[in-house]
Amino acid sequence: MSKKHKKEKVADAPSRPDPKAAKKARNRAYEAELARLQVEISHLQAWVKATGARIVIVFEGRDAAGKGGMIKRFVERVSPRVFRVVALPAPSDREKTQMYFQRYMAQLPAAGEVVIFDRSWYNRPGVERVMGFTPEDRVKRFLELVPAAEKVIVENGILLLKYFLDVSEEEQERRFRQRIDDPLRQWKLSPMDVESYRRWWDYTKAYDEMVRATDTPHAPWWIVDSNDKKAARINCLTHLLQQIPYERIVFDAPKLGKRQKKPDGYAPDRTARNAVPSVF
Repeated sequence: MSKKHKKEKVADAPSRPDPKAAKKARNRAYEAELARLQVEISHLQAWVKATGARIVIVFEGRDAAGKGGMIKRFVERVSPRVFRVVALPAPSDREKTQMYFQRYMAQLPAAGEVVIFDRSWYNRPGVERVMGFTPEDRVKRFLELVPAAEKVIVENGILLLKYFLDVSEEEQERRFRQRIDDPLRQWKLSPMDVESYRRWWDYTKAYDEMVRATDTPHAPWWIVDSNDKKAARINCLTHLLQQIPYERIVFDAPKLGKRQKKPDGYAPDRTARNAVPSVF
């Protein structure tokens, strides 16, 4: 084959896709779709306020599965007075003597509220069970009772949605190591996270039984593949909006009118004040 023919053959070969360009294009598509969904969430907010709807959204899942990031994108463009995120700490000594559901029931929404549980009453068949914080007989009893408790919630007019974010062993390890190496993420790595890494199969067994026992027609579980965080956010938020029969409420735009005129004889206050220095 002549050199000329060789050059022609190379020139005719298809060019390889640029990974960086493909990543940028995907990120742009993600940002555009997320922005569109957040507009819809704002319409949902207006509908919830106008109708007095009550909604509970439960986010459970593996450690490092992306629950915090999912919730952040869900609520970052709406009012915290309507969308309330609940992430309860370990129970106090007083709360330990209460009925287990009691402190969660106190967080349920009033009219015009959406409550998002970043972990919920499902701590009992999850971390409490695996770590031995709760006797096995109480866990079994919880799994028997919780479908009935959730039915009471639903029958009282509250829309209950439950999402479980799942992630592979390999991806969870990658995210944990990323947290170890990044000072901005080290706060995310708790001793419980380390234990969940070591006890992967104990958690797998516990979560399998939890979902199997509490996946009901009135309060089904929806499993989110969260190995790709951006895809998981788009998929989950899209699905979530589809589960709520909201309608767009016409915005009653207020008229700003005119500002009052500066009063005659007004003099600016010349009292010395501490001012933040300009550094940017």
